[in-house]
Amino acid sequence: MAHVDRISHLPEALLLRILSELPTTKDVLATMVLSKQWEHLWKSVPKLVYNDSCQNIYDTGRFSCFVDRSLILHEAPVETLHFKLTQKSLAVNDIGVWITIAVKCGVRDMIINIDCYSCTTPVILPRSLYKGSRMLVSLKLNSVTLMDVSSLPSFPTLKTLSLVSVKYPGDEFVRRFLSSCPVLEALRVEQRPDDNVTIFTVKVPSLKSATLYKSARRCTESEDGFVVDAPSLEYLNICFRPVGFCVIEDMPKIVKANVTAYHSSSGVTLTSFTSAKRLSICLPYSKDAYSVGTVFHRLVRLRIFTYKTEWLNLLMCLLNDSPNLRHLKLQKCHEIELARPCWNDPSSVPECLSSSLETLEWEGYEGRKEDKEVVAFILRSGRCLKKVTISSKSTDSDKKLEMLKELSLSFRRSPTCQLAFD
Repeated sequence: MAHVDRISHLPEALLLRILSELPTTKDVLATMVLSKQWEHLWKSVPKLVYNDSCQNIYDTGRFSCFVDRSLILHEAPVETLHFKLTQKSLAVNDIGVWITIAVKCGVRDMIINIDCYSCTTPVILPRSLYKGSRMLVSLKLNSVTLMDVSSLPSFPTLKTLSLVSVKYPGDEFVRRFLSSCPVLEALRVEQRPDDNVTIFTVKVPSLKSATLYKSARRCTESEDGFVVDAPSLEYLNICFRPVGFCVIEDMPKIVKANVTAYHSSSGVTLTSFTSAKRLSICLPYSKDAYSVGTVFHRLVRLRIFTYKTEWLNLLMCLLNDSPNLRHLKLQKCHEIELARPCWNDPSSVPECLSSSLETLEWEGYEGRKEDKEVVAFILRSGRCLKKVTISSKSTDSDKKLEMLKELSLSFRRSPTCQLAFD
């Protein structure tokens, strides 16, 4: 009790901060028995976390009653409200009531995370989420269903939005939903296999960061796609696992982008990424990856995944069109490749190799014929190279020793460059 007494003398603001760090609201309420001072302190905690996974599976009603009472009795504004729910309790049936209470409390940060593996019925969020959440700054939803509304939703202060495995009424709803977020800065979307959205439109002028992902298990009659119109975008991470397409308007402020497509299709062109300083690319095609005449003047860091047979062509295209490139990383994909790319020495040396490229990193180097030819060409042409780092995933020590010997022979041509091999 001596320790409790010492803690009790701390300022109330600090005590509330300590309580906010406890894992769940149940743990917070357990402090009521410490002393008279602590009996009502929990009612002012700005962060409430409800997790029904620790409840007894046969005690289905107690968790719901606990959430009801603690939300109603809570007296101070709630900054963060986090629900982690499973089907073990009846909690998912009450989520609508809890959200209605929460929006009346002016919640600023709301997280609703449903364990989709334990839920047999969809968790449908109420219309009150759209109309009452005028104070929300951050909203993160996982494995829920959004209801359609006839009038426009309203999220005037929302800056961060995460939609993971969310089911939507349709394409038009998504467009209206995002247009109701006039100050949105960060967006994360992971589309679930059975949602109704084929073309996911992101038209948000204020958006600065976006992660867009389409599941491999999606099966639609037509190609899935993203349409991105976000002129303030600084970071974009986009991934297609099924066949898909992406229409991206000009992004003059883009700094960093990751582009991944696992199947040949119209995919996504890189023409809109000319302002990027950092690019990470995994594409199964090089033809039409971007339009002829495109130049990546600002690009200083480039990562290319050595995926399928097209990566060599894509590499040479980007080296030729990135005059200020300083760092190049090649990374092996895990997929087994049946066909091997063919290397032909180019007729001219890309400008970046003779004037700016300083480091080369190759992760998953296999020492194949084309691998050795690429390294030899870059070493032979890279006048500014300072360091080359090469790592192999091979567990064969004899094979790795042979790789090192071959690399050492190439490095004799570049005495000022440092080699690191693992």
